[in-house]
Amino acid sequence: MALQQRGDPVSGLTFPFEAKPGPGEAIEVAPGVLWARLPLPFSLDHINIWLVEDGDGWAVVDTGLRGHNTEALWQQLFTGPMAGRPVTKVVVTHLHPDHVGQAGWLCRHFGAPLWMTREEFLTARLLCLDVRDEPPPEAVDFYRRAGFTDTMMQTYMARGFGSFAQGVTDLPLGHCRLNDGGTIEIGGKAWEVVVGRGHSPEHASLWCAELGLLISGDQVLPRISSNVSVNLSDPEGDPLTDWLDSLELIARRVPDDVMVLPSHNEPFYGLHHRLTRLAIGHQRRLDTIIEALEAPRHAVDLLGPMFRRPLEGHDLILALGEGLAHLHCLRQRGMIARDEGADGIHYWRRLVAARDAA
Repeated sequence: MALQQRGDPVSGLTFPFEAKPGPGEAIEVAPGVLWARLPLPFSLDHINIWLVEDGDGWAVVDTGLRGHNTEALWQQLFTGPMAGRPVTKVVVTHLHPDHVGQAGWLCRHFGAPLWMTREEFLTARLLCLDVRDEPPPEAVDFYRRAGFTDTMMQTYMARGFGSFAQGVTDLPLGHCRLNDGGTIEIGGKAWEVVVGRGHSPEHASLWCAELGLLISGDQVLPRISSNVSVNLSDPEGDPLTDWLDSLELIARRVPDDVMVLPSHNEPFYGLHHRLTRLAIGHQRRLDTIIEALEAPRHAVDLLGPMFRRPLEGHDLILALGEGLAHLHCLRQRGMIARDEGADGIHYWRRLVAARDAA
């Protein structure tokens, strides 16, 4: 789930393109680099994909959600902007279905290799295999301990378990590994891999110093903030600290004057300003939690102060994951503690006064 930042997330940024590519169209953003868009059936209704000239063909970065409509739009791109030239590499920034969904199909269609970081590839392969009629007991316990009501649990149970595979075509058995700090050559130019964590296990952004471009995936978005969640695969993890550390790492490694090519919204300038604003947005949410813990509360009870809008269905699941990420971050900082009640439900309490946390 993409979450709006408080205040104006766009101030301090420059957007060099007024137009956006339509279905089956592409806009050149730099020599040999095309911007195309594929639709998504969510409130966030699109994903950007990047086509980079690579010898006699094209390397593609991210692939869209599995579906006949997505395939049809790829076919338009093949015969239109890509001029019938083949795909030479399929590069995926991270495992989420809107990014990896059509990767297997593209790899098979062109006989092209799949490039991903190892954690992203292996996690995607695992999730594609884990499909069940109903959530397993540890999943039920995870949400019940967070404070889900009986009604919330009934809705969750009715969803089934393992919907990931529905959005992803069959992946290849193997992959070419992207390593943090390593490079992948595309069209005779070196693109450095910059790994970030928190939104996904080992998210790869690609920085080309020669072209002055950063393909940022979901790691840096100009108008929205990527979801950072605690989930079932790492229920005691601290992904928000990982995320904040990654923002600092990107600021140290990638210069501010690059054009950022994000997975959602539009290309922009102002990388370092945006990294700062993203960190400030999360700090404000941490402050909100401290203020709301005037008495011990369940994680679910804190979603109202954090998000200030009704939440249900998939949005509720994502919001809870994000809420837990902020709680775990505060616990790691020694500012709050978690207790378990006689009913097995977790309660969170603050260890410092709100004024001392500011």
